[in-house]
Amino acid sequence: MQYSNTHATTYNDTVVRQFSIMAVVWGVVGMLVGVIIAAQLVWPELNFGLPWTSFGRLRPLHTNAVIFAFGGCTLFATSYYVVQRTCHVSLFCNKLASFTFWGWQVVILAAAISLPLGYTTGKEYAELEWPIDILIALVWISYAIVFFGTIGTRKVKHIYVANWFFGAFILAVALLHIVNSAEIPVGFMKSYSAYAGVQDAMVQWWYGHNAVGFFLTAGFLGIMYYFVPKQAERPVYSYSLSIVHFWALIFTYMWAGPHHLHYTALPDWTQSLGMVFSLILLAPSWGGMINGMMTMSGAWHKLRTDPILRFMIVSLSFYGMSTFEGPMMAIKTVNSLSHYTDWTVGHVHSGALGWVGFVSMGALYYLVPRLFGKKQMHSIKAIELHFWLATVGIVLYIAALWIAGVMEGLMWRAINADGTLAYTFVESVKAKQPYYMIRLLGGVLYLSGMLIMLWNVFKTATNCKPALASIPPVAAHT
Repeated sequence: MQYSNTHATTYNDTVVRQFSIMAVVWGVVGMLVGVIIAAQLVWPELNFGLPWTSFGRLRPLHTNAVIFAFGGCTLFATSYYVVQRTCHVSLFCNKLASFTFWGWQVVILAAAISLPLGYTTGKEYAELEWPIDILIALVWISYAIVFFGTIGTRKVKHIYVANWFFGAFILAVALLHIVNSAEIPVGFMKSYSAYAGVQDAMVQWWYGHNAVGFFLTAGFLGIMYYFVPKQAERPVYSYSLSIVHFWALIFTYMWAGPHHLHYTALPDWTQSLGMVFSLILLAPSWGGMINGMMTMSGAWHKLRTDPILRFMIVSLSFYGMSTFEGPMMAIKTVNSLSHYTDWTVGHVHSGALGWVGFVSMGALYYLVPRLFGKKQMHSIKAIELHFWLATVGIVLYIAALWIAGVMEGLMWRAINADGTLAYTFVESVKAKQPYYMIRLLGGVLYLSGMLIMLWNVFKTATNCKPALASIPPVAAHT
């Protein structure tokens, strides 16, 4: 077990190192699968006529790899790093922390094997079958024990706000996963949901949207509240606003899920409730975005020379944009145009690639040299190149899908004077092909940046024995 020692406090950074490295590795894998399926939408022949490489099997592999492998490993790494520094203690139980790493890698490998083989529950973001679900629950409960055990043994009275967001994310994901994954096994890799019909859909999107709300938002806001002030070397703009942001966000997010089920068999009042809470959600979301942006007060000049800080601030821009677009798309009249179109896919990726991807990359670029005893990453120019490749890539990607999605929705609802449909479904698909090619180009650029990051991290981590940390523990930014 390797440790870093700062003043009198000994930290367990071995598990942080492991999760950080695997976050980058799985990021490359997940985004590579994304590029493959984007190419399949342009050239369907790339399915190769094989069931294992069909779009329907690779697509859930892509979402699980990017969200739970790349995003999950990043959240484990950063939360374990932050909770030790802000509490001035080592992790609560080193063996349990190690179990969370190895257990999570087994979950990812099991997903990578079972999904191409066609083992799936068919639930969005919850496709994995019951034996894997049980392992996820065990890992997550262990994660909660390690995290809250560390909070409970802290040497400082104050609990820094980043830990509030990490804690809420851990508790909410445990609740969401266990309730939504309630299922009846009928074979080794086959089960049926414990819920039926519209109730199953309601529980699924309560889970699905809150996976976005807590896994992909609250957890990464914990990252933002620690790493943006650290990289900018400025205190959080408003600590009071961060607390208001926390409570408003976690209360409001839980009720927004029904906006995924507009114009379905879900009761109309439930759909309206989801719409209203989605609109309310704009306020706390923008409160957090503004808080992060204003933390840069007095330090904006650093963006000219610091590509790591640039990753973090651009991520906040995408967070603000995505959390405006989401509530807008939840309005029923807007949703009648956007639902089932590529506009939704563009929205998801502006949040996933722009907000989650960029803040993850910024945090990992901050962490890796410190974890491996170096003053900075192997190549700052490579970080600069990564930033521009990723930025241009995501702009091409989401702009193409926004245009394709709005066009698609308008074509679907267009009618002739006699009331017949103006376009066939196939015509709408054909019209999207040029935009799918632009989307593929954007994905290739984004993946290229990730490959550069993998090389940079490898060069930084190799030929370097982990050194004693020279960075003092962080007191809460009050």
